[in-house]
Amino acid sequence: MRNVMLSDNHLCEQVWLSAKDAANPAVRALLEVEAGTAVQLNQVLGGTKYAALFPRLIGYELDAIEPFLLYAAPRGPSIARNSAMSRVALKTIARDLMLALCLLADQNLVPRGVSPDTVFWNGISVQLWGLEAMTRTGQPRRPWGRAPFCSPEQRRGEGIADPRDAVWSAAQVLYWLETGRPGPASRAPADLGDHAILEQMVRSAFAPRAVDRPMPAQVLESMAPGAARQVRLAVPTDETAPHHAAFEKALRRKGQARAARTRYGSDSVPENGEVLCPYCLEIMRFDPTKLFVPDIRMQYKPLDLKGIHSPVLRTDILRGAVQECTGEPGFPAHYIPVPYLTNGRPLTVVMVGQFSAGKSHLLTQMVAAITDGGLEPFGLEWQSVNPEQHARFVRHRVHPLQDGKALDHTPALGVKDFPRFVDSLLITAPGGQVRPVAFFDLGGQDLVRTDAALRFLAGVDALVFVIDPVLALPLPQLDHARQRWGVEVSPGGDPSFGTVLDRLPRTGAYLDVPSAIVLGKADLLRFQPPVDRWLNRPPVTSLAPELMHEESRDVYGLLRQHAGPAWLSPFDAIRQCTLHIASATGGQEDYGVYPAGVGPRRVLEPLVSLLAMHGLIKVPGGTAEPPVAADTLGAESVARPTSTTSPRCTVHLTLLDERPRAGAYVHLAVELVAESSHPWGRPGAWPSLDIVAVPLSNVEVTPASTRYAPGRTEFRIRAAEPGTHCLRLTFLDHDTGVVLQQVETDLDIAGPGSTEMGQSRATPRRGRS
Repeated sequence: MRNVMLSDNHLCEQVWLSAKDAANPAVRALLEVEAGTAVQLNQVLGGTKYAALFPRLIGYELDAIEPFLLYAAPRGPSIARNSAMSRVALKTIARDLMLALCLLADQNLVPRGVSPDTVFWNGISVQLWGLEAMTRTGQPRRPWGRAPFCSPEQRRGEGIADPRDAVWSAAQVLYWLETGRPGPASRAPADLGDHAILEQMVRSAFAPRAVDRPMPAQVLESMAPGAARQVRLAVPTDETAPHHAAFEKALRRKGQARAARTRYGSDSVPENGEVLCPYCLEIMRFDPTKLFVPDIRMQYKPLDLKGIHSPVLRTDILRGAVQECTGEPGFPAHYIPVPYLTNGRPLTVVMVGQFSAGKSHLLTQMVAAITDGGLEPFGLEWQSVNPEQHARFVRHRVHPLQDGKALDHTPALGVKDFPRFVDSLLITAPGGQVRPVAFFDLGGQDLVRTDAALRFLAGVDALVFVIDPVLALPLPQLDHARQRWGVEVSPGGDPSFGTVLDRLPRTGAYLDVPSAIVLGKADLLRFQPPVDRWLNRPPVTSLAPELMHEESRDVYGLLRQHAGPAWLSPFDAIRQCTLHIASATGGQEDYGVYPAGVGPRRVLEPLVSLLAMHGLIKVPGGTAEPPVAADTLGAESVARPTSTTSPRCTVHLTLLDERPRAGAYVHLAVELVAESSHPWGRPGAWPSLDIVAVPLSNVEVTPASTRYAPGRTEFRIRAAEPGTHCLRLTFLDHDTGVVLQQVETDLDIAGPGSTEMGQSRATPRRGRS
């Protein structure tokens, strides 16, 4: 961190990495965490009185050779410089610390670096720094910090992160301020009783285990009654609910529409050996008398198979051979690779998007991910259709991009030219079914043509619509990119979308070409909800329809809320259409190169979705419809259910005590109930789930976290005072730490002598159910 002076003579703090440090992925990841936390807090708390509790972010640049963050100067020095505090100051620091921890806990954030070095004090209020040490509730603990300010469990890297980890840290800071010396690293100070102010405020915060400590809201409530509830009311309400509801409504409409597809079947062998030419759309059959091979000058010369008797040699030669298509006399001469004609039904994929949308970069990284084994977890194997074509694609596209060089824009077609696929692969499914998959990548200028150049679209099998967020989303964090590239927001959508949709054959209420919409260049929105939820997930290794449903819903909600209906026109027009978040490069180019290198994120998920729609990847549950609903994703051989709603899994909470009273333990049972058609609805199909219980008012909950066991999962809750108390339950995948669902429930607790019966009601947490 260093001081910098802006042009308007404002002193700022800059957190930056040298080029050497920036090349270290672990160090760069810390800067990403800090930037993401700062942006999130600014989005949630900006305009509230609580914003001053955290550093104010002025700007950042994470794609530079030396990435940096720029903050407003701290409000006062760190308390490490001055440990002499009055009783009034100590109480104010304690209150502000707990306010900050409450706000972070409400955002599922756990600060691991609370210490005298990260707590700043200007004599009036606290400001908490050290945002690079943030982690999320429920993530595995990793050793971090120094004793005694880091909790014992955090120091050892045991269990999962809990907001009460930071309560220990705050208590240790207060003890240090009060006594001038650090406390014990693993227990409460022996002289705690000699300091009445600490005894009153944070005695139980020194418990060695997080489960035995109070939550930040409980400590805050004991210091300032009513403050915790004010914190909850200050956080802006979620605005995505109506857009998510619109998504579910659109799915139900699609579910009611009868599928009209006639030629997108999953046959392993084309009927009578007939294959649709991907260029002129005439029927072709393999004809050994019309074969050609390239010579050393890459000119085609006729191939005569009569003198080739070795079956091994014959097979190898045919892999590099092409066949001339003579279907339409007036069409320019064109040739099709032989393996394209001699394997299963071809599957053609077209990238759609206007100029500079990032189609070529995304397609290049898709192919690179396949060749790196990205489809192997799904049981799929690959081989090039034409070795020379694939080698050329790798040489001219994959290698330069992976070396950090931006690809050139796709050139426009000539007047008499026609679209050709840029690469093609043979994909082999677990049962031995082989299908050629060919990729078309046209320039945006050609995708708005209305002449014969786009006639080939009448025969395509799948589409990938790529959205440029700079053109679609009028979000302020994209203003810099718009200014740099000299573009403006386009509320009318992408003109290529309308042109392509208009050229597709329609035989019913919806178009029946399986498609995926990709919000590309997502690194520009890496800290924007819900992009931040999906972008940093590890590469997909198994088909999870319920997560695909959630991602589609989140992207739909973001586009509907900020971009407008024109950008969602493919989803509205096409029956089977998923939505995805992806970044082909992980950062932005600067003068033709990527200073931070290239790090693709989630580039294969759209293709996985399309392969599942075409039956190459089986949907979990066999013949059962996946929970993402048939309108969004489903194998083509799967029977369509009569229900028009997605199978659900709901959380049932039951208060087992008839008369819950303050001071006594009550028991809350947790049960997950899945419909029979849900993947979890089959006997023994429950995944490994962790449940984290976070009290949002002054109640004690044990255990703090537990592994879900059907019929045997309970929490014990004890409230010190009567009234309505709130509890949040977070459900996480045990293996990945991914948050699957959150619910909040209100518990009505009577006084010690009351005879009234208590109540429990569960309501979905904002945007997380």
